[in-house]
Amino acid sequence: MFESVLGCSILKRAQNNGLAQLVVHNLRDFTDDAYRKVDDYPFGGEAGMVMKIEPVDRCISSLKAQRDYDEIIFTSPDGETFNQRIANCMSMMENIIILCGHYKGVDYRIREHLVTREISIGDYVLTGGELPAMVMADAIVRLLPGAIGDEQSALSDSFQDNLLAPPIYTRPADYKGWKVPDILLSGHEARIAEWRHEQSLERTQRLRPDLLD
Repeated sequence: MFESVLGCSILKRAQNNGLAQLVVHNLRDFTDDAYRKVDDYPFGGEAGMVMKIEPVDRCISSLKAQRDYDEIIFTSPDGETFNQRIANCMSMMENIIILCGHYKGVDYRIREHLVTREISIGDYVLTGGELPAMVMADAIVRLLPGAIGDEQSALSDSFQDNLLAPPIYTRPADYKGWKVPDILLSGHEARIAEWRHEQSLERTQRLRPDLLD
């Protein structure tokens, strides 16, 4: 799953240019039984399988012995909701561990003693935490200086200032009678900036009023 996402587009370019290092660790490599088992039945008889604490602890301990980490994140449906503000903050960190949950969940002692932060990408349940981890990685890495061709582009994305992005257009200026707003063709930078801000505010009030709270 990770190879296809980490090996293309911005994430690939950022790694090739030495801007980011993304490493996937297999928890089965930190087991000590012949079957490399990372899950077991839950105490109390509940349905489903639970990720064991031992391989997770060994993996995190091994990584922490090599370098310091700013956050050890667990991808959880009941964590704080990931947003642009969090992505901005994490883009300024040096090292992050993202623990991907799977099965029914993880032994709760992992969350109590090993994890520093729990993050969700939405109010729904996925098969595992791999997809949320990739979503976060993409959102964070694209903010690193040099990761995208025009750094100003990232700064004008939706949510950067709690507003949705304004409408954008490109050539041709007139297609089937559908015209680009005249202000964008005027060349007047101050008025264009004012128009864009007004459009951002209007779209946010109409589509995502919760962002203005």
